[in-house]
Amino acid sequence: MMKQPAAERFEDIVSGPDENINLAGAALLIARQEYPDLDIEACLRRIEFMAEECRRRIGADPGCARVIERMNEYLFVELGFRGDLTTFNDPRNSFLNEVIERRQGIPISLSVIYIEIGRRLGLPVHGISFPGHFLVRVEAEPGTIILDPFSKGMILDQAELERRLSHFSGRQRRSWDMQQLLVPASSKEILARMLRNLKNLYIEQEDYERALNSVNMILSITPGAPLEIRDRAFIHDQMDHMRAAVGDYERYLLLSPESSDVDSVRMRLADLKDRIGRLH
Repeated sequence: MMKQPAAERFEDIVSGPDENINLAGAALLIARQEYPDLDIEACLRRIEFMAEECRRRIGADPGCARVIERMNEYLFVELGFRGDLTTFNDPRNSFLNEVIERRQGIPISLSVIYIEIGRRLGLPVHGISFPGHFLVRVEAEPGTIILDPFSKGMILDQAELERRLSHFSGRQRRSWDMQQLLVPASSKEILARMLRNLKNLYIEQEDYERALNSVNMILSITPGAPLEIRDRAFIHDQMDHMRAAVGDYERYLLLSPESSDVDSVRMRLADLKDRIGRLH
């Protein structure tokens, strides 16, 4: 399968140092998979425009608290950006151009917009791959501020962060260290998480062509990631790409020989090899 130009460009970008990645530009390349005629530069100009409008509202006091206050007022009150609670799983919520246009999205896509605008305003802002719900952190005085762009920039204290983990099992919670959960995510990690969201949505919808595009883009960020190779094997399997599925299942077993699903993978691999053998 030939790569689409957007996928090739994306692979070039994520193969370089993380600090050189334009997060919004790379996220828009993900969107271009769905919208081949997308004008990425026009979308970036809209982000620049929003940053300039925020800057006008901040005035002469560029302190972190004022920047956050004005950003929240502009984005979530004036422009009406919001979390999509009714059609959360709509793939459009993961495409940055659609989020800008429709002014609604999921936690990670809204966080990318918040990060990109904040950085243009000099705000020391980073994403956080918090379990179940992507968040944003700002390095401010006297300490770090944790924000939720999905909840209109709501500031989260320790008690609220712990409450948001309460639906996970006790065993999971005991294995986590809160400080580790709040470590800034790299641009590559953010992009991979965006793509995983799309991959999982497409698999759920049995849209395997789009799922395959998504997982290939993930693997351009994290080559050799065992779970992604396993998922790609499953996608190939569903598409009757038997030889490709066999190759990925075999690679998964080599990379993760102790995984809990190895027996079921071996059984499926043997079945595929048998089917291929009967074709000749």
